[in-house]
Amino acid sequence: MLYAFDLSGEHESLPVFEIFACLDVEELEYSEYAHFDQCLVVDISENNKEVVNKLNSVSNRLAMSHSILKVAGICDTDFDDILKTAENLNINKHITPGQTYAVRVNKVKHYTSINGEQLEKKVGGCIYRKGNEKSYRVNLNNPDIEFRLILTDKCIMGSVVAKVDRSCFEYRVPHKRPFFYPGVLMPRMARTVVNLSKVKSGETLFDPFCGTAGILMEAGLVDVNCIGLEVQYKIMSGARMNLDDLNLDYSLLMGDACRLPFVDESMDAIVTDPPYGKSALIKAESMNYLYAMSFIEMYRVLKKGKYAVIVTGNPVKELVKDAGFVLHKEHHQRVHRSLTRIVSVLYKK
Repeated sequence: MLYAFDLSGEHESLPVFEIFACLDVEELEYSEYAHFDQCLVVDISENNKEVVNKLNSVSNRLAMSHSILKVAGICDTDFDDILKTAENLNINKHITPGQTYAVRVNKVKHYTSINGEQLEKKVGGCIYRKGNEKSYRVNLNNPDIEFRLILTDKCIMGSVVAKVDRSCFEYRVPHKRPFFYPGVLMPRMARTVVNLSKVKSGETLFDPFCGTAGILMEAGLVDVNCIGLEVQYKIMSGARMNLDDLNLDYSLLMGDACRLPFVDESMDAIVTDPPYGKSALIKAESMNYLYAMSFIEMYRVLKKGKYAVIVTGNPVKELVKDAGFVLHKEHHQRVHRSLTRIVSVLYKK
């Protein structure tokens, strides 16, 4: 069965690999079917109610997607082709008699000049006629089923099975937290890097440079056990304030990321945003020493077959290789003219 993910478009690769990671967490068997601009289509081999439940769990974790659709059809972004596809819909896979529905059009960038409102009415009419003008009723305010058309370099048509609540991240932006410190990851980015680690509910995630706990906050909100290490007492106290504000369970320690107080292979995931840039305050003899030694320690405490995700301001390929990690994937995110973040996804064999 094909499912489409309506991507946010805020990064070229991060939304896609976040989805793959969350599907892996839910242990869904899938393959990439097609990747359009701001839309990813995957083929999930299972076809039952459990899949929808798992996709709802995926949507509760995602940060860089808007919704998940059960695909009804894919065609060219031509008005007549779209209507023909709508007329040939196997509607029984998406709506049952007596349910209400609405049709929404999402136009990506400038791929088409089609009038979205007119298209919604025409496709809505096709669905209505399939119910013999009795079974399916339109409800624009609170429909049982929402049909969505994503108009990108193709038209992807389907019924929404799950939505991502992206608005919740706005309540956790840094300046709204009890303790604010500049230069931290925004909540959606923090949630994405947590997801890239493939950490599961009930497992333990460790951040050796936890700062004000932005990463730990997002991990805790998806029921992951959180452990953070911070070298500055003031910042650690602020991290505690932020975590307590969300009523999360956590453990915070003061300490040196180059000498971790944990036994070997004790962590299920490591996600961290270590200091970088000229203004970063560090207590090590140099930034290079801090990175080299902390990466070695991260490798030591991470379990085999697990992932570490590290956000840096410069490439760290050689350092992570020297530590023993395999560089699984590298994502670049331009923040401003003088800063490009590098998200390195590392694997421990």
